[in-house]
Amino acid sequence: MKEKLYTIPLNDAVNAGDECPMCFAAREIEQDLLDLVLGSGSSYMESDMREKTDVAGFCKMHFQKMFDYGNTLGNAWILKTHYMEMRKQMKNAFESYKPGKQSIMARFSKDTGYKNSIAAWVAEKEKSCYICKEFNDIYERYIDTFFYLYKNDSAFVEKIKNSKGFCLTHLGDILEKSETELNVDQRTKLIDMLQTLMTENMDRVQEDVSWMVEKFDYLNKDADWKNSKDAIQRGMQKLKSGYPADAPYKFKK
Repeated sequence: MKEKLYTIPLNDAVNAGDECPMCFAAREIEQDLLDLVLGSGSSYMESDMREKTDVAGFCKMHFQKMFDYGNTLGNAWILKTHYMEMRKQMKNAFESYKPGKQSIMARFSKDTGYKNSIAAWVAEKEKSCYICKEFNDIYERYIDTFFYLYKNDSAFVEKIKNSKGFCLTHLGDILEKSETELNVDQRTKLIDMLQTLMTENMDRVQEDVSWMVEKFDYLNKDADWKNSKDAIQRGMQKLKSGYPADAPYKFKK
């Protein structure tokens, strides 16, 4: 099947030979978003971008990644106007709080399970992140593309069969989406394929981790490392996704 523009990134991820092509794609998505927010294109100087980031803010994890990214001026600009928005919202939250009164914020706190409406507002802000939202939207399109290719491109299916499988996190995402994207027969074939693929590759990673342990026995000090030198990070990735050994993604001037 001829590649379409929107299928290229996922095909590239599968062709990379990673422990999980969706991990590979997810890393690319997140790095592109960090570049968008803080990169040399100076999106942080655009009023429409900062209007979005001012309201949405960022989660703790992405604040850390933005700090590690290293664009001091960009981070300062984003924080400057985001603080203005947060102080305005905080002022409204405090002023609308009336002990024992059914203010709008009090009703909001009741709906969210919080006893204190200001605490409910803080909890809402904790869950709000511009990069997380954009990431989730793009990632969902990648999952949709996976099923488009699975149903229409036999070469793509063969590449998946011959891949290293998926991490458990992204395996779950694919199987959950299969409930609405595939009919019963298609879903059965997919699950049969993934069971074989995942069993073989979980066994492979476990063997690599086990051999790393054996290499620390003095009897094996001169033995070949085989494929175990990076077994820890691959083993962690296979279980929970991501790249534990990755250095922070940095700003490129």
